[in-house]
Amino acid sequence: QVHLQESGGDSVQAGGSLRLSCVVSEDTYSNVCMGWFRQAPGKEREEVATIDAVGTPTYSDSVNGRFTISKDKAKNTLYLQMNSLKSDDTGMYYCAQGLRGYCYTAGFGYWGQGTQVTVSS
Repeated sequence: QVHLQESGGDSVQAGGSLRLSCVVSEDTYSNVCMGWFRQAPGKEREEVATIDAVGTPTYSDSVNGRFTISKDKAKNTLYLQMNSLKSDDTGMYYCAQGLRGYCYTAGFGYWGQGTQVTVSS
């Protein structure tokens, strides 16, 4: 059973930065798509960033240029560096492990419990 544990969420002022981490229980995560998602109160969960098995990142338009997704194979950890945070970035952030080496919308089978990010203006 794959286990994902997020950390790094916090309350910050707009314009600040945070780095989220997601420790994955199995090293097979490096061979599949990994992603970060978020859900704000009253809104649907949305994809924030993904990274495929060969390390190609993809970002939503709302975070492109401000967020960076990366993974450290030696530490079995996925990261999300978030800069120039805005109040709209507030939400619960989840990491997810995909089922294939390439990323596709419905292709995530394992999820963490989430870490809360709150950005105040």
